[in-house]
Amino acid sequence: MKKIRIFSLFLAICLVFSLLAPSASALDAPSLRSAKAVVLADLDSGRLLYELNKDEQRSPASLTKVMTVLLAVEALERGEVSLDEMVTAQADCLAGLNTDSSTSGIQPGEIISYRDLLYCALVHSANEACNVLAHRVSGSVENFVAAMNERAAALGCVNTHFADPNGLSNENHYTTAYEMYLITAEALRHDLFAEICNTKGYDMAATNLSPARSFYNSNALITADSEYGSGYVYPYAAGVKTGFTQKAGYCLVSTAEKDGIRLLAVVMGCDGWLNAGIDEYQNFTDSRSLYNWAFEGFAYREAVSSLSTVTRVQVALSADGDAPISLRPQEDITLLLPKDLDESEIELVPTVYDELLTAPIEAGTLLGRAEIVIRGENYGSVGLVNTAQVELSKKEFMSQRVDQTLHSPWMTLLIVFVAVLAVGYLTLVIRYRIQRRKYLRRKRELAARRAARERAADPPLPEESTRRLNAFVDEEIQKNNKSGNR
Repeated sequence: MKKIRIFSLFLAICLVFSLLAPSASALDAPSLRSAKAVVLADLDSGRLLYELNKDEQRSPASLTKVMTVLLAVEALERGEVSLDEMVTAQADCLAGLNTDSSTSGIQPGEIISYRDLLYCALVHSANEACNVLAHRVSGSVENFVAAMNERAAALGCVNTHFADPNGLSNENHYTTAYEMYLITAEALRHDLFAEICNTKGYDMAATNLSPARSFYNSNALITADSEYGSGYVYPYAAGVKTGFTQKAGYCLVSTAEKDGIRLLAVVMGCDGWLNAGIDEYQNFTDSRSLYNWAFEGFAYREAVSSLSTVTRVQVALSADGDAPISLRPQEDITLLLPKDLDESEIELVPTVYDELLTAPIEAGTLLGRAEIVIRGENYGSVGLVNTAQVELSKKEFMSQRVDQTLHSPWMTLLIVFVAVLAVGYLTLVIRYRIQRRKYLRRKRELAARRAARERAADPPLPEESTRRLNAFVDEEIQKNNKSGNR
């Protein structure tokens, strides 16, 4: 008995602590070291899983080269240049570059293939290669920069402005973590760009001014041979671009994929050796932390089932009378959602197309849509369909048609016209009957008068007198007939 009481007390204490414990209904924010602006996005849906100062304008440093190579690849796809075309570096290709600027050693007058220039710019982060590409694509660096800004605007960037094709610090050169995501997501849709940015190392052929060169990708998440060391390799990572200036701090745009989940992370303004004097490059560590947080906390889940009833609606003229029909989602919807999300937090808000709710209706007809709302955020919508055919009620159909006919303007006019005809006809009938009664009464009076005269004649009138009297009566009758007293 004592053991039972102790056990009951233990359960009560556990219950109290569980009620006092903080709620875990939502993921805690990822643990980051120094990133000042962050975006973590689901590449498939474009939904942001995490954000920090995503619209804050910041210097992108060499992340700029994502836009530079995107324009260079698009020029290639338009047929304006070929990968094997040999391009001569213009005389001012080194203009604006610092002595410690990142380069591939390209010299004015050097003849390099268009392919090598793309790899130099994106893999080796060569600033002078960006200038050569800009001059080849647009005729001058200035024209190319104008094209960069036009392309950014077309992608929906409103807080981005480029002043050069390489990202060297400039007060008029800025973007945001979110708009850097927009630009990179567009660039990754081009297979050649995706291939180049995920290249770990590249061997460049000899040119007229230089022997063959080899270099490695600066993204330490994808290669142990990066200049930043071998301690940051992340097995699920791919691409895209690093960036650093004293003003921008250490930046990184990267992607990672695990268990079918494809993510893109942008981190800006991180600390490292050259700007904070620490033996760590936190653009890589913060990116890894973001990916681990997402892979551990999110999973693809069925958010909407085509077997669940969302709402019930009445259908006019249905053979089932007032029985409502069920509307279900047109398809199953799978979304990348937090693992701790309860199904009750997934809400479907229906909108029904009332004008379509009249029988007959074929099974599977789109009759509305439902907004998918999760924790107050809209996750898109799904069509709503009826699962069974709705038959037409012939009785209700005929009744509706009769009612519509009786209340139509033409029927109203017809009824008024018939009523007028009826009143006119009735008036003529009444008038005819009145005139006929008058005629018959007058005829009876004359006949009675003639009979009275015949009875009063004593002695009888002479034959001639009788003939005249009868003639008089006949004449009177004829007069009456002519006057209309029939």
